[in-house]
Amino acid sequence: MALFKNAKRPLKIFLYNKLSTASYHTHGNTTWANHGTPISMSTQIKDLFSIRYASPKFDFSSTSRQFSDQAPAASEQMNLIKQLRERTSAPIKDVKLALVDCNWNIGINSNIGDQMILLEEAQKELRKRGKVLASKKSSRTATEGLLALAQNEGKAAVIELNCETDFVARNEIFQYLALSLAKQALLAENVSQQASGVYPVGPEYLEGLQLNLDHPKISGETTVQNAITEVAAIMGENVKLRRGFVMSASVPGVVSTYLHTSPQPGLGRIAGLLSLEVEDEKCQLDLLQRVGSELAMHVVAAKPLFLTKELVSSDALENEREVLKSQAESTGKSQMAVEKMVEGRLRKYYEEVVLMEQKFIVNDTLHIKTLLDNLFKEVGSPVKIGNFFRMEVGEGIQR
Repeated sequence: MALFKNAKRPLKIFLYNKLSTASYHTHGNTTWANHGTPISMSTQIKDLFSIRYASPKFDFSSTSRQFSDQAPAASEQMNLIKQLRERTSAPIKDVKLALVDCNWNIGINSNIGDQMILLEEAQKELRKRGKVLASKKSSRTATEGLLALAQNEGKAAVIELNCETDFVARNEIFQYLALSLAKQALLAENVSQQASGVYPVGPEYLEGLQLNLDHPKISGETTVQNAITEVAAIMGENVKLRRGFVMSASVPGVVSTYLHTSPQPGLGRIAGLLSLEVEDEKCQLDLLQRVGSELAMHVVAAKPLFLTKELVSSDALENEREVLKSQAESTGKSQMAVEKMVEGRLRKYYEEVVLMEQKFIVNDTLHIKTLLDNLFKEVGSPVKIGNFFRMEVGEGIQR
């Protein structure tokens, strides 16, 4: 009955009375309350109930206010992190560290103007951090990336911008930088006045040039090298300008291009460039451009190494001849038969590596030299291929 009687009493009064009448005993140097409750703890609990329940007017409003006062600060912090992330695309961890270093607690309850100043300071801090991180990552292998192409009348430029993963290669900031570098390569003064041909425009030339960027995440005037470093910091990977080339056509003539696996105009993973030259200035350049684009696509697909048989290097020809002769001799046939087999297979080799000897991929009943003969009849002037060039992301890089 006593148990049920106590059950009717409020729990707070029951505990209060029990704690008030608790007896203590000493064991060694430590004092404990009955039932294993430490004196310090029992006293705290007693004080808690005496304070909380002594007055019937007490409520939890003061405790609630403590948490509600902290909510706006946390909300402002998240807002600052969001704004800086939108500006820079940097990782959240780096964004928060930059804001902390710039005393973001001061700017949390400030007006909008002060917050803008805080964000500018944090953005500068992120750039400083990014340069350090980018320099640490510069030794890592970067085999992914994109080719970027820029073109005007009579000239085209292609550059290769590398990164470590195809995820970064799909990023709009990375792609914007690649296109900007291609446009800069097209303006290269050291090749603008040269004769028709293919000329390298490497990083040693481009990295010191000025870029005027106009992107929400990277903007303003800076050098090519600084722009690459900033994008590397944003992406968190090694970003590297590997190489660049410019192709010029003679006048009259056209430069035609083709990009394979293209995420947007001007970008791709494989590029084919080809120049067509004619003698008559009044010929139909539009027709030349159309056929030239198909030939540039052919270059990407067929992978020719030489323009004509006469341009096949003696070393390449001798090496191929030795391989073919060894294969023919293994058949056990006579020396005369071996020589005929070698010559027959050399013709096949020419069809594989010499552009003028290859079958046209758009119409395999035609060889490239036959296609040009037919084009001569249409435009009324002899047409020849001046130069061609094929380029692929990551080729030649040891993985």
